Amino acid sequence: MAEEAKWYVVHTYSGYENAVAATIMKAAENRRMQDLVQEVNIPMETVTEVVDSQVKTVERKVFPGYVLVKMVMTDESWYLVRNARGATGFVGSANKPIPLTDEEIAALGVEKKNVEVDFELGGSVRVADGPLEGFLGTVDDIDFERKSVRVVVSMFGRETPIDLDFDQVEPVKD
Repeated sequence: MAEEAKWYVVHTYSGYENAVAATIMKAAENRRMQDLVQEVNIPMETVTEVVDSQVKTVERKVFPGYVLVKMVMTDESWYLVRNARGATGFVGSANKPIPLTDEEIAALGVEKKNVEVDFELGGSVRVADGPLEGFLGTVDDIDFERKSVRVVVSMFGRETPIDLDFDQVEPVKD
């Protein structure tokens, strides 16, 4: 069943996000529905604020009034989440919640995927996608947080650094 689990957005009363998340997880645990309601997430961001000439770092909700739930959509799981205290309903049409797409999930950074790269600093790579497809270059920098790599390619007799995503390059096997 884990393959069918998708992320859904639940609308809540403003300020009730944490309570709704806790209520959903507790209800799923009490009803032994952890296989249907797998995870609840409240997207947060770290923000630096200056208040009264003091610098403070605070966690702030990215989407106030919304909670993300990874679940297998059944009548029972829909009812459990929909009737959690403080939840007003799913985002989507009246009775049919719409799951988030893979692109939306990646943009939100909800699911962290371990990225394994098979190239290293100073290694040779081929650009596999984009306007410079087919060019050969040398890896100059790897940024795991942004999932990007800086490659130095030779264009028009000059060394030119370009920033690419991990999936846009492939290692050159000797």
